[in-house]
Amino acid sequence: MATTSTGRRTPLPLLAAGALVALLALVPLGYVAFYVVVIGPVELWQLVARPRIVELLRNTVTLAAACMAATAVLGVALAVLVERTDLPGRRLWHGLMVAPLAVPAFVNGYAWVSLDSSIQGFAGAFGVVTLSYYPLVYLPVVAMLRRLDPALEESAWSLGHSRARTFRTVVLPQLRPALLGGALLVGLHLLAEFGALSLLRFPTFTTAIYDQYGSTFNGNAATAMAGVLVLLCLVLLLAELRLRGDRRYARVGGGAARGAVLLPLGAWRWPLLAVAGAVVALAVGVPAYSLGRWLVVGTSTEFPLDELGAALAATIVLALAGAVVTTLAAVPVVWLAVRHRGLASTVIERSTYVANALPGIVVGLALVVASLRLVPVVYQTAGLLVAAYAILFLPRAVVTARAGLEQAPVVLDDVAHSLGVGPLATARRVTLPLIAPSLGAGAALVFLAISTELTATLMLSPIGTRTLATEFWSASSELRYGAAAPYALLLVLVSIPATVLLMRMDTPTPERLPA
Repeated sequence: MATTSTGRRTPLPLLAAGALVALLALVPLGYVAFYVVVIGPVELWQLVARPRIVELLRNTVTLAAACMAATAVLGVALAVLVERTDLPGRRLWHGLMVAPLAVPAFVNGYAWVSLDSSIQGFAGAFGVVTLSYYPLVYLPVVAMLRRLDPALEESAWSLGHSRARTFRTVVLPQLRPALLGGALLVGLHLLAEFGALSLLRFPTFTTAIYDQYGSTFNGNAATAMAGVLVLLCLVLLLAELRLRGDRRYARVGGGAARGAVLLPLGAWRWPLLAVAGAVVALAVGVPAYSLGRWLVVGTSTEFPLDELGAALAATIVLALAGAVVTTLAAVPVVWLAVRHRGLASTVIERSTYVANALPGIVVGLALVVASLRLVPVVYQTAGLLVAAYAILFLPRAVVTARAGLEQAPVVLDDVAHSLGVGPLATARRVTLPLIAPSLGAGAALVFLAISTELTATLMLSPIGTRTLATEFWSASSELRYGAAAPYALLLVLVSIPATVLLMRMDTPTPERLPA
């Protein structure tokens, strides 16, 4: 056993499981690093020291920073509005705020572009991506708000602190893991986003990498750009790690079971209702209207039932398999990061994020090369495709599960150990039931991501396998918006159950108005 900074001994099987997951997640990084070395420093510098690279870097960094900030502000503001105020119909609004998760980003982009082709460039990309991704911040923040002990806020009020100061000094610091984790997911997804940005004609490293492989198959130029993406990912990871700190957020006691005192909105009720309604209308209403319109008036609209059914079945099976595998792989990583903090656990956890910043096409190429050289029998099998999904979307499961485990009191484990219960039995009977909702939420998020994944699926899927995302992209890239609409509609319908599951896992706490 290894000893961590927390003084706990890390079981070697747990460390080995976490290391194995990290090695799988680092396969794409190894692929990029190997070919960067093969290219050599001189040619590498010639490839990256170009005006085009500077433009792509500016676009990527600007969009990622703007969307991370916007989704953080919007996600926290909406979470506080739904969770901590007397907003009418809080349960309904919670469901509506989560609903954008059911609309994939590239379907959202398709909806806006097909209605108005002028919605392009930075403004269009910023608006569409923010509306698509803010639930990644909203959901973990809502979950954490419900677990906070209201006694801490009440103590601050008794000392004469205003609600604004109490939120800034008491509540917001406790939301740090959820807020930073959600913003990190947004940033990583932005670095790897292809479909929406391609439709919105906003070039980033990911769209440029896809163009390089698709047009000239210039592997060296694409690999150099992938290397820049890896560096950007490392910057995000280090920044998030620095801001997160090493505070613990778990507590023991019955205080958190009480509902927090809700803030009366008063005269602000109707303006804030209008703001919430505008967000839902833009994020959900516009895509719904666009899909309905193209289903009715599109000249290329058709309903090939056999093809639709086959794509639907393949999408559901792959998404379910990938969600289960990815969530199981996240458990040892999160357990190490929270229960056995140390250098090794930190490296393992951070390793799982790197591939999420790489385009699916790079991850796909890495697995193609690795499988052909090491295990040729798995090439073009569903197992290899599921492994790609696990590599791409492991951060969604890790961030969500970590937020839950951070608030599972360590002392309960210690009590179980003092009663003679072994580590495995303690995990099964005490800790896992506490974090089961977080694991379920992570699995639902992974399911949503896999059902809409495009480039890795195109490269790695077994011959004859077609998903809703690949069929949608085939039609929309040819500007056959009517033909793409049925696949987009099915993508939304497939996403609804997972979105409802996420909504039910975080139902609003009972109202407790001030006396």
